[in-house]
Amino acid sequence: MDKNARIFVAGHRGMVGSALVRKLEASGYRNLVTRTHAELDLTDQAAVNRFFEIEQIGVVLLAAARVGGILANSTQPGEFLYENLVIETNVIHAAYRAKVDRLVFFGSSCIYPKLCPQPIRESYLLTSELEPTNDAYAIAKIAGLKLCDAYNREYGTHYVALMPTNLYGPNDNYDLTNSHVLPALIRKAHEARLHGDESLTVWGSGTPRREFLHVDDLAAATLFVLEHDVNAGVFNVGVGEDLSIRELAQTVCDVVGFEGQLQFDASKPDGTPRKLLDVSQLAQMGWRASIGLADGIANTYREFAAKYEEKFGDKQGDKHGDKFVDKHGEKYAAPSFAMAARA
Repeated sequence: MDKNARIFVAGHRGMVGSALVRKLEASGYRNLVTRTHAELDLTDQAAVNRFFEIEQIGVVLLAAARVGGILANSTQPGEFLYENLVIETNVIHAAYRAKVDRLVFFGSSCIYPKLCPQPIRESYLLTSELEPTNDAYAIAKIAGLKLCDAYNREYGTHYVALMPTNLYGPNDNYDLTNSHVLPALIRKAHEARLHGDESLTVWGSGTPRREFLHVDDLAAATLFVLEHDVNAGVFNVGVGEDLSIRELAQTVCDVVGFEGQLQFDASKPDGTPRKLLDVSQLAQMGWRASIGLADGIANTYREFAAKYEEKFGDKQGDKHGDKFVDKHGEKYAAPSFAMAARA
Protein backbone atom coordinates (compact mmCIF):
# COMPACT_ATOMS: atom_id res chain seq x y z
CA MET A 1 0.00 0.00 0.00
CA ASP A 2 1.20 3.50 -0.85
CA LYS A 3 2.74 5.15 2.22
CA ASN A 4 1.37 8.47 1.02
CA ALA A 5 -2.22 7.27 0.71
CA ARG A 6 -4.76 9.50 2.45
CA ILE A 7 -6.19 7.20 5.10
CA PHE A 8 -9.33 8.25 6.96
CA VAL A 9 -9.44 6.67 10.42
CA ALA A 10 -13.06 7.06 11.51
CA GLY A 11 -13.25 6.93 15.29
CA HIS A 12 -9.59 7.79 15.88
CA ARG A 13 -10.03 8.64 19.57
CA GLY A 14 -11.64 5.33 20.47
CA MET A 15 -9.76 2.20 21.48
CA VAL A 16 -9.62 0.66 17.99
CA GLY A 17 -9.13 3.93 16.11
CA SER A 18 -6.29 5.14 18.32
CA ALA A 19 -4.54 1.78 17.96
CA LEU A 20 -4.83 2.05 14.18
CA VAL A 21 -3.30 5.53 14.25
CA ARG A 22 -0.41 4.33 16.43
CA LYS A 23 0.29 1.36 14.16
CA LEU A 24 0.06 3.32 10.92
CA GLU A 25 2.31 6.11 12.14
CA ALA A 26 4.86 3.62 13.48
CA SER A 27 4.84 1.92 10.07
CA GLY A 28 5.59 5.12 8.17
CA TYR A 29 2.10 6.21 7.11
CA ARG A 30 1.90 9.95 7.67
CA ASN A 31 -1.02 11.09 5.52
CA LEU A 32 -3.71 10.21 8.06
CA VAL A 33 -7.03 12.04 8.14
CA THR A 34 -8.99 12.23 11.39
CA ARG A 35 -12.02 14.10 12.64
CA THR A 36 -13.52 14.40 16.10
CA HIS A 37 -17.24 13.95 16.56
CA ALA A 38 -17.56 17.73 16.97
CA GLU A 39 -15.78 18.25 13.64
CA LEU A 40 -17.70 15.58 11.73
CA ASP A 41 -20.89 13.92 12.95
CA LEU A 42 -20.94 10.60 11.14
CA THR A 43 -24.70 10.30 11.68
CA ASP A 44 -25.17 13.42 9.52
CA GLN A 45 -25.38 12.12 5.95
CA ALA A 46 -24.94 15.50 4.28
CA ALA A 47 -21.88 16.31 6.39
CA VAL A 48 -20.31 12.92 5.63
CA ASN A 49 -20.94 13.37 1.91
CA ARG A 50 -19.30 16.84 1.95
CA PHE A 51 -16.30 15.47 3.83
CA PHE A 52 -15.64 12.78 1.22
CA GLU A 53 -16.22 15.17 -1.68
CA ILE A 54 -13.54 17.53 -0.32
CA GLU A 55 -10.90 15.31 1.28
CA GLN A 56 -9.96 12.92 -1.57
CA ILE A 57 -9.64 9.90 0.72
CA GLY A 58 -7.82 6.83 -0.58
CA VAL A 59 -8.50 4.32 2.22
CA VAL A 60 -11.18 4.24 4.94
CA LEU A 61 -10.80 2.45 8.27
CA LEU A 62 -14.30 2.45 9.74
CA ALA A 63 -13.68 2.05 13.47
CA ALA A 64 -16.36 4.50 14.61
CA ALA A 65 -19.27 2.84 16.40
CA ARG A 66 -21.49 2.94 19.44
CA VAL A 67 -20.17 0.20 21.70
CA GLY A 68 -20.85 -1.17 25.18
CA GLY A 69 -21.15 -4.25 27.36
CA ILE A 70 -24.11 -6.50 28.19
CA LEU A 71 -25.93 -3.89 30.32
CA ALA A 72 -25.70 -1.10 27.76
CA ASN A 73 -26.61 -3.38 24.85
CA SER A 74 -29.60 -4.95 26.56
CA THR A 75 -31.07 -1.69 27.90
CA GLN A 76 -30.43 0.56 24.87
CA PRO A 77 -31.09 -1.65 21.83
CA GLY A 78 -32.72 1.11 19.80
CA GLU A 79 -29.77 3.46 20.22
CA PHE A 80 -27.25 0.74 19.40
CA LEU A 81 -29.10 -0.39 16.31
CA TYR A 82 -29.95 3.05 14.96
CA GLU A 83 -26.65 4.82 15.54
CA ASN A 84 -24.47 2.02 14.20
CA LEU A 85 -26.66 1.55 11.13
CA VAL A 86 -26.56 5.26 10.34
CA ILE A 87 -22.79 5.59 10.82
CA GLU A 88 -21.87 2.63 8.64
CA THR A 89 -24.35 3.33 5.85
CA ASN A 90 -23.35 6.99 5.68
CA VAL A 91 -19.62 6.27 5.58
CA ILE A 92 -19.69 3.25 3.27
CA HIS A 93 -22.02 4.89 0.74
CA ALA A 94 -20.16 8.22 0.81
CA ALA A 95 -16.87 6.37 0.29
CA TYR A 96 -18.33 4.59 -2.74
CA ARG A 97 -19.69 7.87 -4.17
CA ALA A 98 -16.24 9.46 -3.76
CA LYS A 99 -14.63 6.47 -5.56
CA VAL A 100 -12.74 5.25 -2.49
CA ASP A 101 -11.49 1.85 -3.60
CA ARG A 102 -10.42 0.36 -0.25
CA LEU A 103 -12.27 0.25 3.06
CA VAL A 104 -11.96 -1.86 6.20
CA PHE A 105 -15.13 -2.32 8.24
CA PHE A 106 -14.77 -3.46 11.85
CA GLY A 107 -17.43 -5.76 13.21
CA SER A 108 -17.51 -8.01 16.25
CA SER A 109 -17.65 -11.68 17.18
CA CYS A 110 -21.16 -11.04 18.53
CA ILE A 111 -22.45 -11.24 14.94
CA TYR A 112 -22.40 -15.03 15.20
CA PRO A 113 -25.25 -17.17 16.56
CA LYS A 114 -25.51 -17.70 20.30
CA LEU A 115 -25.06 -21.47 20.13
CA CYS A 116 -22.43 -21.74 17.39
CA PRO A 117 -20.21 -24.78 16.98
CA GLN A 118 -16.75 -23.94 18.35
CA PRO A 119 -14.42 -22.57 17.13
CA ILE A 120 -16.60 -20.20 15.14
CA ARG A 121 -16.02 -20.07 11.40
CA GLU A 122 -17.01 -17.12 9.26
CA SER A 123 -19.43 -19.40 7.41
CA TYR A 124 -21.56 -19.83 10.55
CA LEU A 125 -22.96 -16.32 10.15
CA LEU A 126 -26.80 -16.24 10.10
CA THR A 127 -27.17 -19.99 10.65
CA SER A 128 -29.24 -19.64 13.87
CA GLU A 129 -30.47 -17.15 16.49
CA LEU A 130 -28.33 -14.38 17.96
CA GLU A 131 -27.62 -13.77 21.64
CA PRO A 132 -30.59 -11.60 22.74
CA THR A 133 -28.58 -9.39 25.12
CA ASN A 134 -26.67 -7.81 22.21
CA ASP A 135 -28.68 -8.69 19.12
CA ALA A 136 -29.28 -5.02 18.19
CA TYR A 137 -25.54 -4.30 17.96
CA ALA A 138 -24.97 -7.60 16.16
CA ILE A 139 -27.68 -6.88 13.57
CA ALA A 140 -26.14 -3.48 12.84
CA LYS A 141 -22.71 -5.02 12.34
CA ILE A 142 -24.12 -7.79 10.13
CA ALA A 143 -25.76 -5.11 8.00
CA GLY A 144 -22.43 -3.31 7.68
CA LEU A 145 -20.47 -6.33 6.49
CA LYS A 146 -23.28 -7.28 4.11
CA LEU A 147 -23.25 -3.74 2.72
CA CYS A 148 -19.51 -4.02 2.06
CA ASP A 149 -20.04 -7.33 0.26
CA ALA A 150 -22.93 -5.93 -1.77
CA TYR A 151 -20.90 -2.92 -2.94
CA ASN A 152 -18.00 -5.18 -3.87
CA ARG A 153 -20.28 -7.34 -6.01
CA GLU A 154 -22.25 -4.51 -7.58
CA TYR A 155 -19.66 -1.76 -7.92
CA GLY A 156 -16.29 -3.55 -7.88
CA THR A 157 -15.05 -1.90 -4.67
CA HIS A 158 -12.53 -3.57 -2.38
CA TYR A 159 -14.19 -3.42 1.03
CA VAL A 160 -13.07 -5.90 3.71
CA ALA A 161 -14.79 -6.78 7.00
CA LEU A 162 -12.73 -7.76 10.06
CA MET A 163 -14.51 -9.47 12.96
CA PRO A 164 -12.38 -9.16 16.11
CA THR A 165 -13.02 -11.14 19.25
CA ASN A 166 -13.30 -9.34 22.62
CA LEU A 167 -10.88 -6.42 22.57
CA TYR A 168 -8.94 -4.69 25.32
CA GLY A 169 -6.06 -2.24 25.59
CA PRO A 170 -5.22 1.48 25.72
CA ASN A 171 -8.15 3.91 25.58
CA ASP A 172 -10.67 1.30 26.66
CA ASN A 173 -13.93 2.26 28.40
CA TYR A 174 -13.83 1.62 32.16
CA ASP A 175 -17.29 2.93 33.01
CA LEU A 176 -19.00 0.17 34.99
CA THR A 177 -22.42 0.88 33.49
CA ASN A 178 -21.45 0.27 29.85
CA SER A 179 -17.98 -1.26 29.63
CA HIS A 180 -17.03 -4.77 28.56
CA VAL A 181 -16.02 -7.48 30.99
CA LEU A 182 -12.22 -7.13 30.99
CA PRO A 183 -11.98 -3.35 31.56
CA ALA A 184 -14.77 -3.61 34.14
CA LEU A 185 -12.78 -6.24 36.01
CA ILE A 186 -9.63 -4.12 35.87
CA ARG A 187 -11.42 -1.16 37.44
CA LYS A 188 -13.25 -3.30 40.01
CA ALA A 189 -10.04 -5.01 41.10
CA HIS A 190 -8.15 -1.71 41.30
CA GLU A 191 -10.82 -0.04 43.40
CA ALA A 192 -11.25 -3.13 45.59
CA ARG A 193 -7.52 -3.05 46.31
CA LEU A 194 -7.63 0.68 47.09
CA HIS A 195 -10.60 0.16 49.44
CA GLY A 196 -9.05 -2.83 51.14
CA ASP A 197 -12.14 -4.88 50.26
CA GLU A 198 -12.28 -8.54 51.18
CA SER A 199 -14.14 -9.61 48.05
CA LEU A 200 -14.91 -8.62 44.48
CA THR A 201 -18.23 -9.38 42.77
CA VAL A 202 -18.23 -10.57 39.16
CA TRP A 203 -21.36 -10.56 37.02
CA GLY A 204 -22.74 -13.96 36.09
CA SER A 205 -21.73 -17.49 36.98
CA GLY A 206 -18.10 -17.21 35.85
CA THR A 207 -18.48 -20.23 33.56
CA PRO A 208 -18.82 -18.61 30.07
CA ARG A 209 -15.65 -18.80 28.03
CA ARG A 210 -14.25 -15.86 26.13
CA GLU A 211 -11.30 -15.02 23.90
CA PHE A 212 -9.44 -11.72 24.30
CA LEU A 213 -7.38 -9.83 21.73
CA HIS A 214 -5.17 -6.86 22.48
CA VAL A 215 -6.23 -3.95 20.31
CA ASP A 216 -2.66 -3.48 19.04
CA ASP A 217 -2.88 -6.96 17.53
CA LEU A 218 -6.08 -5.92 15.73
CA ALA A 219 -4.24 -2.89 14.36
CA ALA A 220 -1.43 -5.16 13.18
CA ALA A 221 -3.94 -7.48 11.49
CA THR A 222 -5.53 -4.50 9.74
CA LEU A 223 -2.23 -3.30 8.33
CA PHE A 224 -1.42 -6.87 7.27
CA VAL A 225 -4.69 -7.04 5.31
CA LEU A 226 -4.02 -3.68 3.65
CA GLU A 227 -0.41 -4.39 2.75
CA HIS A 228 -1.18 -7.88 1.43
CA ASP A 229 -3.94 -6.59 -0.86
CA VAL A 230 -6.77 -8.52 0.75
CA ASN A 231 -9.59 -6.90 -1.17
CA ALA A 232 -12.82 -8.59 -0.08
CA GLY A 233 -14.32 -10.99 2.42
CA VAL A 234 -15.04 -11.44 6.12
CA PHE A 235 -12.14 -12.41 8.38
CA ASN A 236 -12.12 -13.37 12.05
CA VAL A 237 -9.37 -11.75 14.11
CA GLY A 238 -8.47 -13.41 17.39
CA VAL A 239 -5.88 -15.45 19.25
CA GLY A 240 -7.45 -18.90 18.87
CA GLU A 241 -7.57 -19.59 22.64
CA ASP A 242 -10.17 -18.83 25.31
CA LEU A 243 -10.63 -19.02 29.07
CA SER A 244 -13.51 -18.85 31.53
CA ILE A 245 -14.67 -15.57 33.06
CA ARG A 246 -13.61 -16.99 36.43
CA GLU A 247 -10.09 -17.58 35.11
CA LEU A 248 -10.06 -14.12 33.55
CA ALA A 249 -11.13 -12.48 36.82
CA GLN A 250 -8.40 -14.30 38.73
CA THR A 251 -5.79 -13.27 36.15
CA VAL A 252 -6.85 -9.63 36.46
CA CYS A 253 -6.71 -9.81 40.26
CA ASP A 254 -3.23 -11.32 40.11
CA VAL A 255 -2.02 -8.51 37.83
CA VAL A 256 -3.65 -5.76 39.90
CA GLY A 257 -2.56 -7.21 43.22
CA PHE A 258 -6.01 -7.73 44.73
CA GLU A 259 -5.86 -10.68 47.10
CA GLY A 260 -9.51 -10.89 48.18
CA GLN A 261 -12.11 -13.48 47.28
CA LEU A 262 -14.06 -13.64 44.04
CA GLN A 263 -17.85 -13.78 44.30
CA PHE A 264 -20.16 -14.44 41.36
CA ASP A 265 -23.59 -12.86 41.00
CA ALA A 266 -25.55 -15.51 39.11
CA SER A 267 -28.59 -13.21 38.95
CA LYS A 268 -26.78 -11.21 36.27
CA PRO A 269 -26.72 -12.45 32.65
CA ASP A 270 -23.90 -14.61 31.35
CA GLY A 271 -24.47 -13.87 27.67
CA THR A 272 -23.29 -16.37 25.06
CA PRO A 273 -21.89 -19.55 26.69
CA ARG A 274 -18.74 -19.56 24.55
CA LYS A 275 -17.18 -17.48 21.79
CA LEU A 276 -13.96 -18.85 20.34
CA LEU A 277 -13.11 -17.73 16.83
CA ASP A 278 -11.65 -19.88 14.10
CA VAL A 279 -8.76 -17.68 12.97
CA SER A 280 -7.40 -20.02 10.32
CA GLN A 281 -8.10 -17.74 7.35
CA LEU A 282 -5.62 -15.05 8.42
CA ALA A 283 -3.25 -17.65 9.87
CA GLN A 284 -3.01 -19.34 6.47
CA MET A 285 -2.11 -15.96 4.97
CA GLY A 286 0.68 -15.52 7.51
CA TRP A 287 -0.75 -13.41 10.34
CA ARG A 288 -1.14 -14.39 14.00
CA ALA A 289 -1.64 -12.42 17.21
CA SER A 290 1.55 -11.86 19.18
CA ILE A 291 0.53 -10.28 22.52
CA GLY A 292 -0.08 -12.77 25.35
CA LEU A 293 -3.06 -12.18 27.64
CA ALA A 294 -1.15 -11.75 30.91
CA ASP A 295 1.31 -9.31 29.33
CA GLY A 296 -1.49 -7.47 27.57
CA ILE A 297 -3.50 -7.08 30.77
CA ALA A 298 -0.41 -5.89 32.64
CA ASN A 299 0.30 -3.22 30.02
CA THR A 300 -3.34 -2.16 29.98
CA TYR A 301 -3.48 -1.96 33.76
CA ARG A 302 -0.40 0.26 33.87
CA GLU A 303 -2.15 2.73 31.56
CA PHE A 304 -5.37 2.58 33.60
CA ALA A 305 -3.54 3.06 36.91
CA ALA A 306 -1.57 6.02 35.53
CA LYS A 307 -4.79 7.74 34.42
CA TYR A 308 -6.39 6.97 37.76
CA GLU A 309 -3.41 8.47 39.59
CA GLU A 310 -3.37 11.50 37.29
CA LYS A 311 -7.04 12.18 37.96
CA PHE A 312 -7.06 11.59 41.71
CA GLY A 313 -3.49 11.70 42.99
CA ASP A 314 -2.43 9.70 46.03
CA LYS A 315 -5.85 8.62 47.31
CA GLN A 316 -7.11 5.63 49.20
CA GLY A 317 -10.61 4.22 49.32
CA ASP A 318 -12.70 5.40 52.27
CA LYS A 319 -15.20 2.51 52.34
CA HIS A 320 -17.95 4.74 50.95
CA GLY A 321 -18.64 2.94 47.70
CA ASP A 322 -17.73 5.18 44.79
CA LYS A 323 -16.12 7.95 46.89
CA PHE A 324 -12.39 8.47 47.29
CA VAL A 325 -10.51 10.69 49.74
CA ASP A 326 -7.53 12.79 48.67
CA LYS A 327 -4.63 13.80 50.87
CA HIS A 328 -6.58 16.87 52.06
CA GLY A 329 -9.57 14.79 53.16
CA GLU A 330 -11.82 15.91 50.31
CA LYS A 331 -14.16 13.33 48.78
CA TYR A 332 -14.48 12.83 45.05
CA ALA A 333 -16.59 10.52 42.90
CA ALA A 334 -14.71 7.67 41.27
CA PRO A 335 -13.73 8.37 37.64
CA SER A 336 -15.86 7.03 34.84
CA PHE A 337 -13.05 6.62 32.26
CA ALA A 338 -15.64 6.45 29.48
CA MET A 339 -13.80 6.75 26.18
CA ALA A 340 -15.79 7.88 23.13
CA ALA A 341 -15.64 5.43 20.25
CA ARG A 342 -17.24 7.74 17.73
CA ALA A 343 -14.40 10.24 17.55
